[in-house]
Amino acid sequence: MKANRIIRAGMRRWVVSLVVLVAAAAALGALVSGRSAREGDSGDNTPQFVVQRGPLTISVTESGTIKPREQKILKSEVEGQTTIIYLIPEGALVKEGQLLVELDASRLEDEKVDQQIRVQNAEAAFIRTRENLEVVKSQATSDISAAKLADQFAQEDLAQYLEGEFPKELKEAESRITLAEEEKRRAEDKFESSKVLSEKQYVSKTELEGDKLAAHRAQLDWELAVATRDLLKDYTYKRKLAQLRSDIDQTHMALERVERKAIADTVQAEADLKAKEAEFRQQQDKLDKIGQQIAKAKIYAPINGMVVYATSAQRSRHGSTEPLDEGQSVRERQELIYLPTADAMMAEINIHEASLDKVSLDLPVRVTVDALPGQTFTGRVSKIAPLPNAQSMWLNPDLKVYSAQIDLAGSGTGLRTGMSCQAEILVNRYEDAISVPVQAVIRVGGKPTVFVVEGNQVKPQTVELGLDNNRMVRIVNGLEPGETVSLTPPLADAGIVEEPVAEPTGSAELAGAPDATRTLTRPPDRADEQPRARRGDGGDQGDAERSDRRRPSREMTPEQREQRRKRFENLSPEQREQLRQRRTRQRQEPTQPAADEGR
Repeated sequence: MKANRIIRAGMRRWVVSLVVLVAAAAALGALVSGRSAREGDSGDNTPQFVVQRGPLTISVTESGTIKPREQKILKSEVEGQTTIIYLIPEGALVKEGQLLVELDASRLEDEKVDQQIRVQNAEAAFIRTRENLEVVKSQATSDISAAKLADQFAQEDLAQYLEGEFPKELKEAESRITLAEEEKRRAEDKFESSKVLSEKQYVSKTELEGDKLAAHRAQLDWELAVATRDLLKDYTYKRKLAQLRSDIDQTHMALERVERKAIADTVQAEADLKAKEAEFRQQQDKLDKIGQQIAKAKIYAPINGMVVYATSAQRSRHGSTEPLDEGQSVRERQELIYLPTADAMMAEINIHEASLDKVSLDLPVRVTVDALPGQTFTGRVSKIAPLPNAQSMWLNPDLKVYSAQIDLAGSGTGLRTGMSCQAEILVNRYEDAISVPVQAVIRVGGKPTVFVVEGNQVKPQTVELGLDNNRMVRIVNGLEPGETVSLTPPLADAGIVEEPVAEPTGSAELAGAPDATRTLTRPPDRADEQPRARRGDGGDQGDAERSDRRRPSREMTPEQREQRRKRFENLSPEQREQLRQRRTRQRQEPTQPAADEGR
């Protein structure tokens, strides 16, 4: 369906172009015949022009497109590429909140289900980590309390030993020594008594031996008690004291370890909690974003207005944009629909670089619209782009045009977005000026020259030039009204012209010409050559290439013909049509009277 529409549109453009060419050829024949009878051709039927004085309007005419001055631009905000599954018809009058475009969101719906699962998992991990943090804090508090209690007990054990156990044990040892010493004394006394009694035969020998053994046992008990006391004081006391002090150090260091471990475990648990919380929030944000993307798949009208497809305006400017339609893939940030916000309209045109020196802001403009014949709209130049149009440079690197905006006066009744128009920028108007067709002027010896017809002869006449309007050029000095000039000056190969006229530059190149702003060329007298003035195929090419373009096809080599054909094929359809229309106008308009040019 789209391919058929494109083919039909292309056929309509070619049919219109053919009709225009046929009409132009018929008009050219009639005008040339009338001019020959009116001006009197020379004997060789050379086209001539009688110099006249009258009004002359200097203007720049360019084609363009009607657009609203203010509009809402609706773009695709769905990431990546998606497909249009619903599109409101172009030109429909919509109200605020009405659905305009629906994009395919099935992929986003699937991603939403998967993302919901990820969010649930992340939330569970977050809750588990949060509870684990509380467990870690509680365990840390318990461990610290136990370590502090052990440290306290170690200190109390030392104090208890120094102030209680050791003095007690020492007293017990001293008491055992005292008792042993008393028992030893008593046993010794008894043994001494037994020895005296034994000598007197009052005590038997066996009883004496028993008393002697008891005295010896008492001596041993006393010595054992003394040794136990000495062991307590010299060894047991020191060892126990060192052990208790070591226990204090160990419990104190254990307390520090427990406190540090508790801090480390708590910090780790808090870090895990923050990480899980961040992951949960990230997954939740992704889910929210997918939900927003699904919502953005439906584009609603923000205001009341008439729907204009963005591709319609782009196609009218560039001629190579595929029309917007259901099933078409669109990318993120791609403009889809324009909704005008006011009745004010503007015209968008492209100005060739050769005409930039003429055009400035606030110049008055007359705009005619192809769809509204007989109506003329007025406006002013409101904006001129500082850089060439990138789209035109991409299509044809040799073509440099600058986008300009023309604000139309009034409400623009009848105008619609995308209409083709012709904008005539009024640069200046002379009420009393001498002018000749641009093709009557060539450069001879580096100076602009016309060829004055005197009888059957033509003579070169140096002139000073002013501004031109692509058809007529003002003659500041060098010609008088009533003189007749040739519209086909002698060719360069006749030996009269020393060098061709340069591409228009917009600078005053002639000494003594107060308002001379450009040097013009004459159109060739063969149908297969193009006029040099206002050529759209670039002004920065080499002299050799420009010279080849001016030569007739039959005088070119096969290589030069092939280069010309390739240059023509590189032009866009719109540029080709403009070239054909410009060629047709420049063939017809030199035969019109100079006075008509000022109207």
